[in-house]
Amino acid sequence: MIYLVGLGTGSAHELSSHALGALRRARRVLVSTPDHPALTTLRLTGIAYEGLPQTTPEEIAERILRTAREEAPLAYALPGNPLVAEPSVQHLLERARTEGIAVRLVPSRSFIEPTLEAVQAVMTTGLQILDASALPTLVPNPQLPQLYYNLHSPEVAQTLQSQLRRFYPDEFACTLVHSAGNEGATEVQSIPIGALTQARWDTLTSLFVPACPKRERRFEGFDGLVDVVSALRAPNGCPWDKEQTHESLKGHLIEESYEVLEAIEQGTPEDLREELGDLLLQVMMHSQIASERGDFDVHQVIQHLIDKLVSRHPHVFGEVSAENAEQVLKNWDAIKRQQKQHESILEGVPKAMPALLRALEVSKRAARVGFEWQDIQGVMDKLHEEQQELQQAIGTGDAQRIASEIGDLLFTVVNIARHAKLDPEECLRTMVDRFTARFQWMEHTAQAQGSELQTLSPDEWEDLWQQAKRYQV
Repeated sequence: MIYLVGLGTGSAHELSSHALGALRRARRVLVSTPDHPALTTLRLTGIAYEGLPQTTPEEIAERILRTAREEAPLAYALPGNPLVAEPSVQHLLERARTEGIAVRLVPSRSFIEPTLEAVQAVMTTGLQILDASALPTLVPNPQLPQLYYNLHSPEVAQTLQSQLRRFYPDEFACTLVHSAGNEGATEVQSIPIGALTQARWDTLTSLFVPACPKRERRFEGFDGLVDVVSALRAPNGCPWDKEQTHESLKGHLIEESYEVLEAIEQGTPEDLREELGDLLLQVMMHSQIASERGDFDVHQVIQHLIDKLVSRHPHVFGEVSAENAEQVLKNWDAIKRQQKQHESILEGVPKAMPALLRALEVSKRAARVGFEWQDIQGVMDKLHEEQQELQQAIGTGDAQRIASEIGDLLFTVVNIARHAKLDPEECLRTMVDRFTARFQWMEHTAQAQGSELQTLSPDEWEDLWQQAKRYQV
């Protein structure tokens, strides 16, 4: 038999009569915290005890089980309630259950209740109880109050302060509680987050952080962005954001993508930074909507991307070699077909892509497996062939045939751009920009001369166009 005995928070009245009785019945008493105030009561009542060395939770559990096999009943005494903030207890219970050793819980009050009493905090919406020494692995939710324990060193205090600064301003007030429940020794101190590292810390210190009002909340980093988007979609969030769906956001996703392209072409680094943020917001919104439906969240999106990048770059993360970009693409296609079990190399090209971009991607993939002209002259010959076929189709007046031949001609032009190592979408976009600039110059010039474009003769049109070409890039 092992008694798991809670020593309470310090004062004699915090040690329950049941706990004291179990300690008396034990043949041997092991304590995790030899300087705990309640041990004075044990000495006064003649109960002998031994302190355990500060090792890992697993080693402590093994030491207790080994001792219990030799001398039972054994008492393992811990501060507060054994089930609160004691990782060695979890290992002990798991091992004892496996080995068939009986364990009896004999609790006293944990530090939680007297700490809440000291700060006079009424819990109505919830409370986070966090191990400060486990930061930054644990991420608090600033919308709920937090109670930190294991504040046993300046280093832990420094880490805690850094974590809290992600969500709160430096002047945000918290409450330090020393020796909660230890009658006559409890100290309560209000302290701003910016001064945490200057405070006194020991094993009996805890920190209460109130929930942060929205107006004072500090959002920072990726987790801050996740929280902002979640708040926008919350029941008391933004009416517009709450109404959005995957379908309603499709147009915004395309629009933001084009704005990124425009910032790359014409903008400053500041413009590109802003537009990339707007595009990222679309990813965050779609991920948040999916999370609310139980499909996936943004962290799963990121992890899936990480796994895909690692698996598809064996020349970086594995033993496969790739001497050039062309070999990388071939490896990529082979891995994609294997992972997704595609029968065709052309599967997976989105039909929603702009037609020129889709044509370019299809032609690239076909070329990677050998369906290719030997040189650009072969594509130019194909262009002349398609021109003749288009002329013949126009002669028939068959709209369907004409449309088919125009498509063939455009696809051939796409292949010419690919052989020239150019992006046809970019070529066309630049051409449209150039045409727009020239046409607007013509409008302005005609108006300056007291004319309107629609009143010009063909010769005047041509003359004005040639001037525009001279004056515009």
